[in-house]
Amino acid sequence: MFTVLLALHIIIAIAMVGFILLQHGKGADAGASFGAGAAGTVFGAAGSANFMTRATAILATIFFVTSMGLAWYAQEQAEAQRRLDIPVIQSAPATSATQPQTTEPATSTNQ
Repeated sequence: MFTVLLALHIIIAIAMVGFILLQHGKGADAGASFGAGAAGTVFGAAGSANFMTRATAILATIFFVTSMGLAWYAQEQAEAQRRLDIPVIQSAPATSATQPQTTEPATSTNQ
């Protein structure tokens, strides 16, 4: 799931960059209104701006949703890892019956 979401996120990011770079700046509108050849395009004089703006907005929305999905997935993974890292408090280990217990007398080395 993470790999699919990450791949979709990267593809959307590249497409969004492409759409943004293909859009005309605000200063290009004056040339199009005086017949600079924009009326003969596929979308017409104003149609390409609307299409590109809508496509960019849709891609930006999908990019935002995939970003939130990746953040949620990363948070879930961090919480799962944190649960594994919590030290478990255990009582003193019980002595095994197979190990012989030796009792040595307490000797003092300080004299």
